[in-house]
Amino acid sequence: MPTLLAIEVSPRHELSTSRRLTELFIDGWKAAHPGSHVVVRDLTKTPPPFVDLAWIGGAFTPREQHSPESAAAMKVSDELVAEIKAADDIVIGTPMFNFSIPAVLKAYIDQIVRVGVTVSPSNVGLLTGKKATIILASGGDFSPGSPVEKYNQASGYLRQVLAWIGIKDIEIILAGRARAGAAGETAVEAFGTAVRSAAASAPAIAA
Repeated sequence: MPTLLAIEVSPRHELSTSRRLTELFIDGWKAAHPGSHVVVRDLTKTPPPFVDLAWIGGAFTPREQHSPESAAAMKVSDELVAEIKAADDIVIGTPMFNFSIPAVLKAYIDQIVRVGVTVSPSNVGLLTGKKATIILASGGDFSPGSPVEKYNQASGYLRQVLAWIGIKDIEIILAGRARAGAAGETAVEAFGTAVRSAAASAPAIAA
């Protein structure tokens, strides 16, 4: 059964443009893949912990040597890793914060990038055969050719870190000027077609 992992990031919930566009993506993906399964990971409802000493100890020592604190830290990480491993397609709906990504999304990424688990000791990504669609909402226009294009640090980082763990089929939808119109209706209308097209083209070949 094809599985889509939808990662929601915005703290604005029903007022969020990225969430509304992600919802459009999910609807389109489900229509294109009958009998499929969608898992929603809302990082604002279950925020991943930041990497700390217990996490580092757990990630880089054998399990039989884990302290209770490290074992607890690895349990959270293992759950998130298992979730993304089981997905055929991934969609990340996120706002841009100060030219980059929200801290809660960075915390999530730090939980799933693990040597020997999602990337090999020789730096080969292990999560292959997946496609990721990133819906990046911003108040400004960071599209190619805009005066502030170079300030968009989020797109490059997300593309690089996902490729690092083996996800190289990546589509980024820049939903700029997301504050235009009441609660972002203008942005949703403007980028809805691109989102639906991305959802319909996602291969979702179950392993």
